[in-house]
Amino acid sequence: MTALEQYISSFFGVPDNDLTAIANYFQPQQLRKQEYYLKAGQVCDTLSFQHSGLTRFFVQLPEKEVTQWIGTPAYFVTDLNGLFFGKPARCSIQALEDCELFTIHRKDYQQLGEKIPSWHELEKRFIARCFTYMEDRVFNLLAMSAEQRYQWLFGMHPGLFNQVPLQYLASMLGMTPETLSRIRKKQLS
Repeated sequence: MTALEQYISSFFGVPDNDLTAIANYFQPQQLRKQEYYLKAGQVCDTLSFQHSGLTRFFVQLPEKEVTQWIGTPAYFVTDLNGLFFGKPARCSIQALEDCELFTIHRKDYQQLGEKIPSWHELEKRFIARCFTYMEDRVFNLLAMSAEQRYQWLFGMHPGLFNQVPLQYLASMLGMTPETLSRIRKKQLS
């Protein structure tokens, strides 16, 4: 079983007989360091499984750049508003290092429902999981202290703190780089 099949199976709970059929729709894609997967204003027509590397989801505001998320291996990369509704993206997605992706295009994604009877139920789970991730992020930003947000991210992805520039992590956590440095120093003491 490939990494993609394993992840699809664990993420969606796909029956084995449908697993290979779904995975066959995804094609390998390379994204080089600093290359864009998507630029703000473009319409995203792909969904990718991130097999390796790191991606950064960010918004360029007039006064600053805001990192929304750092994509790590075993996550999906897309702009759901573009994929499902054909709307231009608000954020850009860029590789922080070389990435290996498995990508499906919108037209193939839409065909999954015709080819695989269980797809519609699986898709509901996918969208629900995306929504719960978003709810968790909003909750964390609104209800947790800066130190709690740091501990939450460090608990999930400790390696990011050695791989990603701290200003990106600070932005993603809703704090200044100075606050993040102070919290890290306190945690390491």
